[in-house]
Amino acid sequence: MRVPGPDHPIAIMPYRGRVVVRVEGRVIADTRAALRLAEASYPAAFYIPRADADMAALARSDHHTYCPYKGECSYFSIPGERGVNAVWSYEAPYPAVAAIKDHLAFYPDRVEIEAEPST
Repeated sequence: MRVPGPDHPIAIMPYRGRVVVRVEGRVIADTRAALRLAEASYPAAFYIPRADADMAALARSDHHTYCPYKGECSYFSIPGERGVNAVWSYEAPYPAVAAIKDHLAFYPDRVEIEAEPST
């Protein structure tokens, strides 16, 4: 396990606006409680509470990866051509990123993510 630091920063901040995730026009997630995770030089990602996602629209995948900063990552698929392993989740994240537990993130090239600023 590695701890985020100056050589590999990770910042998790509440996103104050609304985030909606759609697949082929169908709303998969809709929240005002998203987290925005910025990690090193990677593009920032929205992490959406599972409670605000249509979990019935997701199928757990056998695919898993590992991040030395966040831990073991599980994947879900969404029906559709580009939906295989389109959603990821750290179900038991390391302490430094514990805030993303019970959240989902979506690959932006496989779904439509609309982030509205807070009003």
